[in-house]
Amino acid sequence: MSERFSFRTIVASILLFAALFVGALAFDYLLHLLGLVSIGRYFGIVGTVLLILSLAYSLRKHRIVEWSTHQKLLVQHEWLGWLGSMMILVHAGIHFNAMVPWIAAIAMVVVVASGLTGKYLLRQARESLNVRRAELVKSGCSELEIEQVLMADALVVNSMQRWRAIHLPLTMIFTAYALLHIISTLLLWGWK
Repeated sequence: MSERFSFRTIVASILLFAALFVGALAFDYLLHLLGLVSIGRYFGIVGTVLLILSLAYSLRKHRIVEWSTHQKLLVQHEWLGWLGSMMILVHAGIHFNAMVPWIAAIAMVVVVASGLTGKYLLRQARESLNVRRAELVKSGCSELEIEQVLMADALVVNSMQRWRAIHLPLTMIFTAYALLHIISTLLLWGWK
């Protein structure tokens, strides 16, 4: 059961990551077909707004906001982050105009990959812990025995939750490059 779950989760994560690029390429191609390439520049704004909205999860997690549930905001974080990233990839297109925007786009893709990886690792660790607990309960172990046996497994799950220590700095790097790109764009935009 756990191996099948693991395989399905890995495949789903890979397909979701691939869909980010396929969706962005398809959308960009459609804009080119319709002669609407120029509106792609505004997709960066839309994508940035979606990414900012996805931060509600982090605000809830750090108890800055209290509305909605943690789980609902996590799902919104994942989907708004994915959709915002796709919009930004459409905005970036296949054009190489400057180094900073490309570094920002690459950093964003790395953040998405780390998010999907962390989601998989944490889900897998929790699933293993739950399966092991169920096996121990079924074998007739007492609650104290179960806790003693699962202590090491629980530590693994706890350490898996620390993947955020990687995800957050990657997000900060992306944010810094994105802000640099936004500021330079605002300074150099033809405000006629």
